[in-house]
Amino acid sequence: MILILETIFVCIFGVLLHFTYDISKHNKVVGIFSAVNESVWEHIKLALTPMFLYTIIDLVFYLDRPNYFLAKFVSVLTVIIVIPTIFYGYKSILKKDIPAIDISSFFIAVLSSEYFMYLILKIDNTHRILNYISLFLFILIFIMYLVLTFFPIKIPLFKDPITNKYGFLGHKK
Repeated sequence: MILILETIFVCIFGVLLHFTYDISKHNKVVGIFSAVNESVWEHIKLALTPMFLYTIIDLVFYLDRPNYFLAKFVSVLTVIIVIPTIFYGYKSILKKDIPAIDISSFFIAVLSSEYFMYLILKIDNTHRILNYISLFLFILIFIMYLVLTFFPIKIPLFKDPITNKYGFLGHKK
């Protein structure tokens, strides 16, 4: 039940985050957590922000599970992999952007990530070291998530396709 609520929360809150940077009149603090441009990375953030927030609730229910951080890490990693895979995959075949597929990729990524989390939480025997490594990688992803809008890497994942710029500079005015 908790994972179903998380799926709904991530989907609804993620969609709303697409607009909060403009609503906030381009507040950079809001931009850390919202999409500041139309790059694939900024759309990944739309799922990551509510996923990171919901971690607080997850911890209450699942921290006693020996594989919680493995499940959470795989869940977050799934979003980071699925969204660009669908986006770059269909664009390489169709040679054009289809907003309905872009939007669907967000929901597919969220549903996939929650499903993987569910599957991993069901596993009884995972090595503790795997959970510690996953916790470290989860924290590393969270730090990168906080920093990469300010200091985007100059690769297509971070490039706004409309302005051809990166990060906050990529926002169309």
